[in-house]
Amino acid sequence: MQMLAFPFSVHNNAIFLINRSNILKTMNFKLNLLSAVTVFGLLVSSLPASVCGHEIASEMTDSANHLLQSLTPKQKATLVFPLDDKLRKDWQFIPMEREGLSLKNLKPNQRLLAMSLIQTALSHRGYSTSLQIMALEQILHEMENNSPKRDPEKYHLFLFGTPSLKTPWGWRIEGHHLSISVTVVKNEVVVTPAFFGSNPGEVQSGQFKGVRVLGKEEDLGRTLVKALTADQQTIAVFSKKAPRDVINGPGREATALTPKGLSAAKMTKEQKLMLRQIVDAHLNKCRAELAANDWKKIEAGGFDELHFAWAGELERGKPHYYRVQGPSFILEYDNTQNKANHVHAVWRDFKNDFGQDLLKQHYYANEH
Repeated sequence: MQMLAFPFSVHNNAIFLINRSNILKTMNFKLNLLSAVTVFGLLVSSLPASVCGHEIASEMTDSANHLLQSLTPKQKATLVFPLDDKLRKDWQFIPMEREGLSLKNLKPNQRLLAMSLIQTALSHRGYSTSLQIMALEQILHEMENNSPKRDPEKYHLFLFGTPSLKTPWGWRIEGHHLSISVTVVKNEVVVTPAFFGSNPGEVQSGQFKGVRVLGKEEDLGRTLVKALTADQQTIAVFSKKAPRDVINGPGREATALTPKGLSAAKMTKEQKLMLRQIVDAHLNKCRAELAANDWKKIEAGGFDELHFAWAGELERGKPHYYRVQGPSFILEYDNTQNKANHVHAVWRDFKNDFGQDLLKQHYYANEH
C-alpha cells in the first residue's frame, strides 16, 4: 500500500503519514445509501444524550487539563483567555499573525497533548482532514518561493475559561483554512462554527499531484445538482455566477440566507439520499456522538425542510458554490478563487454557534 507523506514537521523533521488510497477514494466515489458514520450515528442516537455528552465533555476536560499541566506559566498566559473574551467569537481562517498558543512553540510532548485535545472533538475523518489541511501549507510554502507566511506549524490553540464539568468553558484550534470552535457546558458539547478549507483544492503538479483534501464535498454537491431535472435546476440554481466566498464567514452571526433553493420535499427518494450524503460529509467531521445530536435536530425540524441551492457552473474546474440550509443550520461550500481551485466550507448553527443557546440555559438556571 503506497503511503502519502505530507511534509508536516512535528519536530526535527518528523512527518505525518497519510494513506493515499483514502484520499484518492474521493475521486471515484460510489454513492451509498448511508455513510458508515451516519449508520453509527443512528446507533449512538439510541443512547441518552446525557450519557454521550458526559463522556465527551469528560474526555475533553481531562485532555485540556493535561495540556495545561504540561505548560510553563508563560505558555499558559498565551493560551488561556476569559470565557467572555471578545476573541472567542473573533474567528478567522486567513494566514495572519494570531494570539493564542502556536503549535510551533510547543515541545514534542506538549504538542502531542494538544493534538489529543483536538481529537476529542473530531471523528477520524475530521482529524485526518485537519492534518491534511495543515500539511498543504508546506506545498504552498514551496509554490510561493518559500514564503514565511506558509507554515504547517502555524496553527494556534485558544482556551477560554477553566476546563471543568461544573462551569462553562471552550477552546479553538485555528490557522490558515482551519477554524474549529468548541464550547463545553457541563455535559453538553458544541462544535460550531466549523470551517475547513483547501488550497490548492486539487494539487496540480509535483509529488502529490491529484490530491483533493475536500474532494468528496465537491463531488457530492455536483452529483446532486446534475441529478436534478431541468425544472428542479431552475429552482435550485439561483445564480449563474458563484459568490466569491462563503457568506456565513468570520465577523457575522449565523444567518439564514435566501433564496433557499430546492427543498427536499420536492426531491425524489434518490435525490434525498444524495442530499443526506452531502450533509453527512460536512457533519461527520465531528465525532459520531456529536454528529448524531445534530442529526436529531435536523430530523426534528423535518428533513423535507432542508433546501439545496447552487450557484455558478456545473462542470468541474469551473467556479461553483452550494449550500444546504435547514431550520437549525446552514452549510456552505465555495470553490471560486485561484481559477476554481481553492475551497472554503463552513458549518454554522443558527441557535447554538459558540454554544450560545446552551450558555443562555445555563445562566438562566444558575442566575441565583
